[in-house]
Amino acid sequence: MSSGLRGYDGDTSDGILLADRGHPHLDAPPPAYDQVPPWNKDAGKMARAEGAKSPQWYNFKSWSIKTWLIIGAVIVVIIVAVVVGAVEGTKANAYPNYKTLNYTLSETYSTDDFFDNFDYFTDSDPTNGFVTYVSQETAESLNLTYTSSSSAVLRVDTSDADSSESSDSSSNSDGSGGSDTSSSPGNQGGQSGQGGQGAPGRTRRRSTATSRNSVRVTSKTQYSSGLFIFDVKHTPYGCGTWPALWLTDPGNWPAHGEIDVMEAVNNGTSGNQMTLHTASGCKMDRRRRQAGTALYENCYWDANDEAGCGVRGNASTFGEDLNALGGGVTAVEWRPAGIRMWQFERGSIPGDISSESPDPSSWGEALADFPNTDCDIGSHFKNQSIVINIDLCGDWAGGSAYSSFDCPSNCTDFVANNPSEFTKAYWEFGAFQIYQSS
Repeated sequence: MSSGLRGYDGDTSDGILLADRGHPHLDAPPPAYDQVPPWNKDAGKMARAEGAKSPQWYNFKSWSIKTWLIIGAVIVVIIVAVVVGAVEGTKANAYPNYKTLNYTLSETYSTDDFFDNFDYFTDSDPTNGFVTYVSQETAESLNLTYTSSSSAVLRVDTSDADSSESSDSSSNSDGSGGSDTSSSPGNQGGQSGQGGQGAPGRTRRRSTATSRNSVRVTSKTQYSSGLFIFDVKHTPYGCGTWPALWLTDPGNWPAHGEIDVMEAVNNGTSGNQMTLHTASGCKMDRRRRQAGTALYENCYWDANDEAGCGVRGNASTFGEDLNALGGGVTAVEWRPAGIRMWQFERGSIPGDISSESPDPSSWGEALADFPNTDCDIGSHFKNQSIVINIDLCGDWAGGSAYSSFDCPSNCTDFVANNPSEFTKAYWEFGAFQIYQSS
């Protein structure tokens, strides 16, 4: 019989039939159609993939579009962070170029006609002081402002009379004038033995409803830049006092800014405070080069209880300590690059100031530095007049600061009833000089 009619397992040597080896399906009928298992396509794919290697994460050729988008977004975020960090770091370390400028003297406020350069302010005090700012006529009659060949003095009234009576003056029998006859500028002003403070026997104690006379003057000339040299021989101090030498545009405050050059309250032992007050958008939160202690950084006038951005000097920059040194010179350089201030004691005034050829680049580190890195100086400071005043009590000196200086009673009672305590409350100046760059 032909071997094709019999099934062999490939080993024909023994001639054993497949049926004899346990393959009964060869003799069984075929299964029904519905008993055939369906084809599993996924299983087939897996079967075909068996033995193949899985794609590696670092093989970018196998990445999907979604993976590429995620990676691209991460890269963009990293680049933005690096750029922003670099920009902020550059801004934080930026500093203006205070290149040397050549200054020429443009104006001098000489001592003999010093107050001819000013208008006298007589409105009510905008800072709520316990003070009456008097006219030029009253100030001169009370010797609250006077000049000599070497000095100009502005002081607080030390009379014990009410404001309504203190303007009256008459001579004593010896012709010496009113009740104050001391040669101290704080006592009588002007030349020794002149100037009445009210006729003896007609004065009476002030009530706390009656403020004390003082003076506030504003320069007739306005400035938008320059180098200002202020010769300051004596600064006012004492409980209840709030003296200031500053610049502002009174008709456009705070839009045109304010530059406080010398300012302190009460005994003045905390040192001189130099401050800028501006409209919004001026900060001193960048690199600065100064010897003074920075206070607030935001110059916006309404921030931090209207504190402005101040810098404070040490105790010898104002009050009794400065006066004991004979005063000195305060210099202010105001230019587009920034505003800087220096204070020089009487014995340390640079020779180029004395010779009227000032060079701020040779003066070393400023006491206060207000650079333009985060403040447009040109837009925030314009048309500034020089202002000199001595306020009494008010929003600063009469607030919590009054008791912090161990001052007695309360501010208004003290100011009203202690005239002798104001003999040191006076400004004494030499000449003011204003230079412009060429």
